[in-house]
Amino acid sequence: MKALLQRAWLRRGLLACLLWPVALLFGVLVRLRQALYRTHLLRSEKMPVPVVVVGNVVAGGAGKTPTVIALIQHLQAAGIRAGVVSRGYGRCGDGCLEVLPTTPPDQSGDEPALIHRATQAPVFVAARRIDAARALLAAHPSTQVILCDDGLQHYALQRDIEIAVFDERGAGNGWLLPAGPLREPWPERLHRGAGLDGCGIDLVLHTGSLPAFDGFSSTRRLAEHALRADGSRVALGSLAGTTLIALAGIAKPQAFFDMLKARGVSLAETRPLPDHYDFDSYPRPSDKGYTLICTEKDAVKLFPRQSNALAVPLLFEPEPAFFAAFDALLASRLSLLPSSHGHQTA
Repeated sequence: MKALLQRAWLRRGLLACLLWPVALLFGVLVRLRQALYRTHLLRSEKMPVPVVVVGNVVAGGAGKTPTVIALIQHLQAAGIRAGVVSRGYGRCGDGCLEVLPTTPPDQSGDEPALIHRATQAPVFVAARRIDAARALLAAHPSTQVILCDDGLQHYALQRDIEIAVFDERGAGNGWLLPAGPLREPWPERLHRGAGLDGCGIDLVLHTGSLPAFDGFSSTRRLAEHALRADGSRVALGSLAGTTLIALAGIAKPQAFFDMLKARGVSLAETRPLPDHYDFDSYPRPSDKGYTLICTEKDAVKLFPRQSNALAVPLLFEPEPAFFAAFDALLASRLSLLPSSHGHQTA
């Protein structure tokens, strides 16, 4: 059913038209909820440091987590102390906790665990991102910027910069759920003042190879090496003659398989898995000398169960103009802060 809907969302065909009346009702509810926050009938909280939300207005994965990692690394290179908050999609429980190297992925969620592993930045998860933000600042008071992984529609947490991420689908057929992929009307939020408290989408980043409309571009490719569970590297070119089974529990498994093949990796088999797959029920391959190769996101959960698996890092690079535009926006926000939270290079 999910695959059927995703195909229907690309055009205004029969199924989309049948669902259009429901989408009209959904649109009324979306605007009503926005109005309740805008008129302060629902409470929205401002953090003492700038909050940057990286999310999307379409259902499904579009490259938010790689964007968050790229931004954290960019800020760290500039000497700015940044932390991350997330809902921790797919985790068990809904309590607020800090993601540590020892935190089981089923308690933190795979993406927060990956962000922490890739950046070593403080990462907090909670059912309500506002709770995670409070806990982050309490535990790490020197934090200068908070990045929110997803949450464009989580209005309880006020934001200073909004970044919308799109893949090659763009806005699909342009209709709201369930007739289309949109979580909220687009491009309405592009206009400053269309969002809550005068905040609209500030930056649009395309993660696909064919941007559907104006915005900043990016490139994504696999590294030339894979990682073992102990962190050591294995050159992809040295895997010739190894019987490899590729796994991917991400939004678009075939994209990972195609990138492996583009790197010259020969695959005996490919196994697409549901996004955020937990690997608890994954059948281990038979004793025929198979080696599993997966994404870093999958490795967070697969390594504890299959220590001889390999994970191939994704190299994701937004264009320089994106970072320049982001820096300009952030500088204006940081300049408004008291000196105790201002920009201090390490």
